[in-house]
Amino acid sequence: MNSVINSSGKKKTAVARATISEGRGRVRINKKPLEIWEPELARLKMQEPLMLAGEVTNGIDIRVDIRGGGIMGQADAGRTAIARGLLAWTNDPSLKQTFIDYDRNLLVSDPRAKESKKFGGRGARARRQKSYR
Repeated sequence: MNSVINSSGKKKTAVARATISEGRGRVRINKKPLEIWEPELARLKMQEPLMLAGEVTNGIDIRVDIRGGGIMGQADAGRTAIARGLLAWTNDPSLKQTFIDYDRNLLVSDPRAKESKKFGGRGARARRQKSYR
């Protein structure tokens, strides 16, 4: 097997970098165990690739560093990084198919992001109204 695998995932402005190495099955997100990660919905989202992979995760440690974005954007970026790393670690085509069948965003980062604000208005598309009277 490989000694260390690095992978990444993105969602909106959140970027996650996962490092997978041999170990005792620990998963840490920003140096915090995944088991105590809050809120629960974000924790469950990041556990999805681990649950789908099953026994593969017992002998490896996963460290994920997530920066930027909000809570759910970070969770989505983290789960993509974890899934990509597990796939690189195992090189198992059946695991890849399992991930794709469950949710394609486990392996493919979502490119959608907020459109930037433009001049002459309050947002990306809204403009100040004109009055001719």
